Amino acid sequence: MKKYIALLRGINVSGQKKIPMAELRELLTNSGLEEVQTYIQSGNVIFKSTEKDSQKLELKIHKAIKTHFGFEVPILIKTPEDLQKVFDDCPFPEEKKINSYFTLLYAIPDKDLIAEASKMSYSNEEFVITDTCIYFYCSMGYGKAKYNNNFFERKLKTTSTARNYKTMVKLLELVSSSNVS
Repeated sequence: MKKYIALLRGINVSGQKKIPMAELRELLTNSGLEEVQTYIQSGNVIFKSTEKDSQKLELKIHKAIKTHFGFEVPILIKTPEDLQKVFDDCPFPEEKKINSYFTLLYAIPDKDLIAEASKMSYSNEEFVITDTCIYFYCSMGYGKAKYNNNFFERKLKTTSTARNYKTMVKLLELVSSSNVS
């Protein structure tokens, strides 16, 4: 039995794609996942499975949500080790890291698109694009930032989902505990 983190993109935002967490936990448990736990309403699911193929797990969760709720939700599966590596690889110093956003990429972006996006610059905002994550810091706060998840998706032509530092820390804490439940 292996632990996983599923990151759902774009649920429960401004009344769109509403998914109650208790209902999601029950749905995923009934789909064969074990010790399903959710963290906050933004689509963070921790679970165990005997399945070793992340793409099969993504498809399983995607189909279950589509069938039950009637809409598409992009799913990204990470192992605890994957998420820890993304977190540890943050290039910002600690004082910026604690106020950073981690935009996890569903696919490796094209190098030319990365180069083009990297030419852009806004004051008080910094980002670093890797194959798996865009590390983003804004001294004015995410709500006032010019860069955001939608901006990066358009520029890099890939799906992504953003989590703040506190959410990353909590997810890592939850998956490192002996029980997921």
